[in-house]
Amino acid sequence: MKMVWMIAGLFGVLLLAGCGALLAANSVEKPPYESVMLDGDFELRDYAEQVVAEVTTTGARQQAVSAGFRPLAGYIFAKERAGDKIAMTAPVTQTPGDGGEWVVRFIMPSQYTLETLPKPAGSQVRLETLPPRRMAAVRFSGVATDALIAEQELRLVTWMEARGLSPTDTPTYAYYNDPFTPGFLRRNEVLVPVQ
Repeated sequence: MKMVWMIAGLFGVLLLAGCGALLAANSVEKPPYESVMLDGDFELRDYAEQVVAEVTTTGARQQAVSAGFRPLAGYIFAKERAGDKIAMTAPVTQTPGDGGEWVVRFIMPSQYTLETLPKPAGSQVRLETLPPRRMAAVRFSGVATDALIAEQELRLVTWMEARGLSPTDTPTYAYYNDPFTPGFLRRNEVLVPVQ
């Protein structure tokens, strides 16, 4: 009987943690978009202009996103600059560049412009404006391993080809949850800009 109560207690703790993770994920601002086409896990979206804070990192994908997260978090939480904190948003995005480089971005809350954002203290964090763009997206759950991302990227490219959609640039990987969120509750996306 004691074992049953222990299992029930563990299940209750996991359930509460999952609910907390969902509430936290749903309470942060996400970039708005217009859905042009929805097809199961796949979507064609039109995004408006976005202001972002970004850093360039190198190395393996997971290490690069972690390395990029630290200075970006330092920027929004005013750890190395004067001024107020900036609210966290979702997703954190990561785009491959040339020669093993990655661009890791935080999308800034919608009330900010380049002119109204606090200036970064150092040269590592850059503030940029992304132009309006159309993106093909696939949404999936789980821990975003290299294998899972590659599988979902292939699914998205196959879906795009079947609809005559041509990519205009490299894919972007989007992570919506903190690393403590259970894999089955996580929201991840692969986004590819299209013509």
